[in-house]
Amino acid sequence: MTKLRILLVESIHPVAKQRLEDEGFEVDLISHAPSEDELIKILPNYSALGIRSKTNITRKVVEANRHLLTIGCFCIGTNQVDLDAAKAFGIPVFNAPHSNTRSVAELVIAELVVLSRQLGDRSSKAHNGDWVKSAEGSKEVRGKTLGIVGYGHIGSQVSILAESMGLHVVFYDSMKKLPLGNAKMADSLDDLLSISDFVTLHVPEIPETKNMITKKELSKMKSGSYLINASRGTVVVIDDLVAALKSKHLAGCAIDVFPTEPASNKEKFESPLQNLPNVILTPHIGGSTEEAQTAIGYEVSDSFRRFLNIAATSGAVNFPNVELAVKKGTSRIFNVHRNEPGVLGEINGLISKAGANIEGQYLSTDETIGYLVMDVHSSQAVNLADEIGKLPRSIRTRVVY
Repeated sequence: MTKLRILLVESIHPVAKQRLEDEGFEVDLISHAPSEDELIKILPNYSALGIRSKTNITRKVVEANRHLLTIGCFCIGTNQVDLDAAKAFGIPVFNAPHSNTRSVAELVIAELVVLSRQLGDRSSKAHNGDWVKSAEGSKEVRGKTLGIVGYGHIGSQVSILAESMGLHVVFYDSMKKLPLGNAKMADSLDDLLSISDFVTLHVPEIPETKNMITKKELSKMKSGSYLINASRGTVVVIDDLVAALKSKHLAGCAIDVFPTEPASNKEKFESPLQNLPNVILTPHIGGSTEEAQTAIGYEVSDSFRRFLNIAATSGAVNFPNVELAVKKGTSRIFNVHRNEPGVLGEINGLISKAGANIEGQYLSTDETIGYLVMDVHSSQAVNLADEIGKLPRSIRTRVVY
């Protein structure tokens, strides 16, 4: 059997390549984020694709590469992938929602202290030979209030670390969340902004969070407070943030994500936030620790392995989730189809006609597709899969083993 080829881009940690090669896959690496045209040109040679945050998988890319079996986002976010287009062509998309949680949380905590002590400016001045030994504007974080917008995996981890440093924690989330420790849920975003000395953002990039923080929200923050954004670049209106800093309504900010970011380390970075006092700018490195990237490499490569080898879709963000064990002595076939009445009956009719014995059958559906995995006793598994794939409502059918 020909080895499946996998392409990993954006300098994904080499542990992913090693683990996939150990599973018998052929893996190629690219260090940059390929453009739409480049992806359309090179992807016909591959069965699976691994990306990070800068590679955009548009509908055009998906439609030109319907043969792709799966896409893996070696990061938390999946907004760079047209998930609906991928699902429409039977392509599950995996990510790593937990692996860099601690790395981002630690960066946020570090930035709290750096902003409160003006360490960025003091360090730059010392490098330039200026000795600014003064307590003016320098404060402890203990006893201050941290407002966390988005109380998911990262936000809740920040909450725990902040409390251990003596901060009071309030949080706001669009969904009801269980507070950890002594954290309290704010009734509204406005309430959180008005009482917080520090505000840190941990929300996904969705239509509801685009331009979430504008001049209006910034004006409701306490005078002399700080803003930290390590979530998504589209959440904050940068020009409004610049105005709030120049007017000294905000005492500083730390920004790790931007509306427009360089595609590679070779491109020049420019932002209106540059050269403003007590402003920390980092190049989207919240999850960029060796530990996090190693863990992400393990997590997503394992999702690839399980899907390609046994058809498991647990953790897929755009697909019905099916978790199942290997059944020895059988052939496994999966089928993705439009979720309409009668499809399962048509498939079972073909199986019966072929004289195949069904050892196990697993079906999970969402509002648009059904994902069916079948273990059958049959020497005609390939022919059977071909017949199932010809059904009008079938999207994709594959013999896994």
